[in-house]
Amino acid sequence: MARAFAAAGAKVYATGRNIQSVEKVTDEIIAKGGKAIADQVDVLEEKMIRSHLEKVVKESGTVDISFNAAACQVVQNIPMTEISAADFMGPVNFMLQTRFLTAMAAAGVMMKQRSGVILSLTATPGGIGYPYTGGFAPACSAIEIFSRNLAAELGVYGVRVVNIRSGGSPDSKVFKDAIESHPEEMKKVLKSMEDDTMLKKLPLMQDIANLAVFLASDKAAMVTGGTVDITSGTTAGLNYKVKR
Repeated sequence: MARAFAAAGAKVYATGRNIQSVEKVTDEIIAKGGKAIADQVDVLEEKMIRSHLEKVVKESGTVDISFNAAACQVVQNIPMTEISAADFMGPVNFMLQTRFLTAMAAAGVMMKQRSGVILSLTATPGGIGYPYTGGFAPACSAIEIFSRNLAAELGVYGVRVVNIRSGGSPDSKVFKDAIESHPEEMKKVLKSMEDDTMLKKLPLMQDIANLAVFLASDKAAMVTGGTVDITSGTTAGLNYKVKR
């Protein structure tokens, strides 16, 4: 996402708890002629978030786009009857809290400047019933509702809020790690996921990033308060079978 925005001409402020991984991305962007700055920010620490945005405004004048993709460990691929309450609620609490904190900080700036776009990202379970997704599904649904309601409140200030709903991307880190650790099993998993889509293939990271760039642009000036689907048309878990 950072690379795509930089390629489109944006000055990117990339943040994360691990400054080394963030700097790796910003260094790549700069090497290609883009503008990028790395900053260490814990997205559960409100003071750090607001301090970072104050720095952005001081250096660049405005905050035009805010995007939070922070995630956490999720217990999945087992029936909900076997998941503890802590494991079920963990993703909901973490993912919603961090998006609330970053969105509120960005909204405060954007309301004053009367412009800006707040983006978020969820996955297939946010919109349809999908088995064995544990607390990840309600976390996605909560983010989508939060995005919709925030758009209703910020629209009068000229601020747009849009959520992107994607399917799993086989070239994302979580899938790459899984493929490397369990190559044969993941072949079956990815084939099942592809078969659950209308296009019979999964969206890649670049597809999602391209959509984000479009949604943040003036070409999407009238798009707000909704979730844009880029799941390749994922259906309702057609390959779902009871695990015995």
